Amino acid sequence: MATYTTEITSDKLISDNPIHQRLLKAYIAATPFIEGKLLEIGCGEGRGVEILAPKAESYLGLDKIPEIVRRLQEKYPQYRFQQAIIPPLQGLPSSTYDTVVSFQVIEHIEEDDLFLNEIHRVLKPGGQAIISTPNIKYSLTRNPWHIREYTPEALKQLCEGIFTSVETMGIGGNKKVWSYHDANRLSVRKFTRWDIFNLQYRLPATWLRFPYEVLNRINRNLLHKSQGKNVTGITHEDYPLLQSPEQALDLYYILKK
Repeated sequence: MATYTTEITSDKLISDNPIHQRLLKAYIAATPFIEGKLLEIGCGEGRGVEILAPKAESYLGLDKIPEIVRRLQEKYPQYRFQQAIIPPLQGLPSSTYDTVVSFQVIEHIEEDDLFLNEIHRVLKPGGQAIISTPNIKYSLTRNPWHIREYTPEALKQLCEGIFTSVETMGIGGNKKVWSYHDANRLSVRKFTRWDIFNLQYRLPATWLRFPYEVLNRINRNLLHKSQGKNVTGITHEDYPLLQSPEQALDLYYILKK
């Protein structure tokens, strides 16, 4: 049985719905770009398998958690799943995939340049990758599960050093989404105001993960109670795909080899 954390957002917990829908939008927005052999790096609980895999000639999903990989392979025997600690993309041949998607992964990777170079390596000439990651401009607090977060320009510069072209877009929100985000920001501040020594940015990340998980879950439950339909009523349609990443909650970049 799955154990859901606030970092591995659930489609089963109502309090997670706004974040789940935000993450789901990345897959839905990717559908026009999917063709040929598809590789997903960081497939997680399989949020997007049924959305993207049928549009591809073949699908391979990578994730670091063996139990997740086993469950997905049982659920979707027509597709392939593989356990992998990345980077590098060991065992995957160069110039193999027409499309690579990797959503909310790069912020967890220490060697982000190697990660992107490996994506470039496994893409066929002319192939493209689609990646997403939080826009640090709208992060509410330090996330101890993230190695780093990016400004739109910083991620653009990193990608431009590797790929032939970089199309910078973003996943934004409508009034309903920004109302939830503002309520979330105010709620988070009620917790972080006690951090008078700014320990969230000074302590090692591993020390912060347990309290972050507990407080984040409490916060989402409180928001569910106080915001009501602003939590349960949000869908992926409330997260528009923006042509500019500056006002986006998530950066959404298309990278061509």
